[in-house]
Amino acid sequence: MPKKIPLLLVEDEENLGATLKELLEGEHYAVTWAKDKKNALVDIKAIPFDIALLDVNLPDGTGFQVAESLQNTAMIFLTAMSDPEHRVRGLQLGAEDYIVKPFHFQELTLRIKNALKRKDYIQSTSPIAQIGSIKVDFTRFTLNDKPLAAKEAKLLKLLYDRRGKVVSRDEILNHVWPRETYPTARTVDNFISKLRKLLGPDSIKSIRSVGYQLREE
Repeated sequence: MPKKIPLLLVEDEENLGATLKELLEGEHYAVTWAKDKKNALVDIKAIPFDIALLDVNLPDGTGFQVAESLQNTAMIFLTAMSDPEHRVRGLQLGAEDYIVKPFHFQELTLRIKNALKRKDYIQSTSPIAQIGSIKVDFTRFTLNDKPLAAKEAKLLKLLYDRRGKVVSRDEILNHVWPRETYPTARTVDNFISKLRKLLGPDSIKSIRSVGYQLREE
């Protein structure tokens, strides 16, 4: 029997939470169900989750606040609202996907599998990278032993694997974000700015109207 994948479900709606837990456990996920932010944060300290399904609105906070405490975890936000500001906030936190309630369970499971595939990519080849004086561990999602958000790690790995070459914004968008999340070129620019703050202002070169290039040593 295959090993169950640890999944954090943060959902305060009783019926939906119970239904998702039962169905996901039938799909070989080890589901930990938290009904509020407080208990979710306790669970995060106790269990290394591979993926998290986070309701945006919680009785004592938001799923965004829970996401800030997750490391090395693919994230999908669940919400009853299709507010673009929520999508942007989720993307900024490194969410793999965003799904609006109500949704079909089969659609959710497919999105979970795709999110896990994208997460696995950055932990595949070249798990350790040395960029100047900075050590990046793509397996642990760390940069000089400090936490690196999943999306930051995935973008950096793409640039690292293609170092010395220009990577277009479209290629970055297609590779790092699922199309359903409606990211924009501005989303890419924001994440490049975050990486420059971590690696140094001259670490990533902008090629006007084309894309970005990780500078070679």
